Amino acid sequence: MRITPTLRFRSNYEKVTCERLDDLKVSFEYETVNLHYQVSEQRKYTPDVILPNGIILELKGRFTTQDRKKMLLVIAQHPDKDIRMVFQRHTNTLFKGSKTTYSEWCDKNKIKWADKIIPIEWIAEASKK
Repeated sequence: MRITPTLRFRSNYEKVTCERLDDLKVSFEYETVNLHYQVSEQRKYTPDVILPNGIILELKGRFTTQDRKKMLLVIAQHPDKDIRMVFQRHTNTLFKGSKTTYSEWCDKNKIKWADKIIPIEWIAEASKK
């Protein structure tokens, strides 16, 4: 994918991160698929970025309780997908007064995460298909 003036991002963080991929000449998809998941009714999750090797990246500035519940459900219901988090600031705490950071939450839930930028190692990782 190449970033064009008509491409709309949901946040400036997503835009900056995708521009970096574009600068690195990494082909990627932005919000091109929907993964359905069940709560009590079916819902859909649209991943932010899919790398050429199939790794799905969720780019997060703010990581709400609802976001965390959704990600756990999506990951559990799609074990064949490699879903990872990239945080604008991994040291943010889950909520005011919490001692748990976004990255600690990911570690506890065995979810791979990165801070600010997508690691080149993730981009270079071989496809698991």
